[in-house]
Amino acid sequence: MNPLVIGTIGIVILVVIFLLRMPVGFAMAIVGFIGFSFLVSPQAGLSILARDIFHIFSSYALTVIPMFVFMGSIAAASGMSRRLYDASHALLGRLRGGLAMSTVAACASFAAICGSTTATAAAMGRVSLPEMKRYNYDDSLATGCVAAAGSLGILIPPSTIFIIYGIMTEQSIGKLFVAGVFPGLILAGLFIMTVSLICIRNPSFAPVGAMANWRERAGVIVGIIETVVLFVFVITGLFLGWFSPTQAGGAGAAGALLIGLVRRQLNWQGFVNAIKDALRITCMVMVIVAGATVFGHFIAVTKIPLVLSEWVVSLPLSPMVIMGVIVLVYLLGGCFMDALALITLTIPIVYPAVMALGLAPIWFGVIIVLVTEMGVITPPVGVNVYVINGIAEDVPLETIFKGIFPFLGALVLMIGILLAFPQVATFLPGLTTR
Repeated sequence: MNPLVIGTIGIVILVVIFLLRMPVGFAMAIVGFIGFSFLVSPQAGLSILARDIFHIFSSYALTVIPMFVFMGSIAAASGMSRRLYDASHALLGRLRGGLAMSTVAACASFAAICGSTTATAAAMGRVSLPEMKRYNYDDSLATGCVAAAGSLGILIPPSTIFIIYGIMTEQSIGKLFVAGVFPGLILAGLFIMTVSLICIRNPSFAPVGAMANWRERAGVIVGIIETVVLFVFVITGLFLGWFSPTQAGGAGAAGALLIGLVRRQLNWQGFVNAIKDALRITCMVMVIVAGATVFGHFIAVTKIPLVLSEWVVSLPLSPMVIMGVIVLVYLLGGCFMDALALITLTIPIVYPAVMALGLAPIWFGVIIVLVTEMGVITPPVGVNVYVINGIAEDVPLETIFKGIFPFLGALVLMIGILLAFPQVATFLPGLTTR
């Protein structure tokens, strides 16, 4: 049987298994092993399975994952999310919709020390939703804002998606992290503008808040200085080449732990829970990467990436038009598949085609993260929406999904900006030493 046909059958079977909710890593490893064994030999399949799993779980590059995940877990347990929200509220609370704007700003700030979209949404949702409820904010605005802004957790560095993309494509994780800074800040600004436009159109959705005096503002801003210093230290170290991504994660985790201990807001139970969260997330990501590596070898022997690359290059269309089609495919796929599953499935296929077009791999990584952000809030599998629904149990799921659609427009606009001006994502990485 033609390898291309076998590869296509394997992809279809994998998508079906995803829809049946089998764990992503195991599904990819099983399909990849069976497909590789069928095309080459069972002995070769067993060899590639053992080699890939051992390589991934013994890889030094992957140690960056537990470091940054632990950094985010410790930050959440140390009360940083509350202090960031209070500071944002003090600066923006007097505006109509100020609490929602403060939530966006706090999510962007917390994303700088977290790296997970669900963790950012959960941490800020627990802090901000009760406040917006108390001030009679519209449920769709309040919940939609937190769900969408929580997605900044995987764009503003550190980011687990950047790590996975970097490993799968052999790109510099440090440069990917730095590439997410400008797009992340611009997207946070677009989210704030979206809140403002919603409030202008529907003033009843959000009341005008009380103005904080200068003493109150100074007090809460002083409370987040250590968080700002931690982020600047980690990103500056990566930018200037002081340390590798793994060392940066270790330094960030140690800094977050030190801040929690000095402030005496990190108790033993919070420390244990942070370790458990970091271990759970790290194991999940590493299993997914191992499964994706096995599946990637299967896809490679089918020659699907080569054929697709040649076909894409031969199309009488500009690279940006082709990229627009790829983004649309990812957007539609994100509506029906888990975002992480979609990325690990498609990167081995799409990445060679994108490189054949002569596009920058770092820039494409930022595009991938943006479409992933869309996937975590679009129905029916938008994981951030379900996280927020678990916090605001009295708000119907359809109300939350209704609230995220204006913010989807901001994400589409951000992707359009990157397609038109790739330098937004590539300028800083071009200056880095690692």
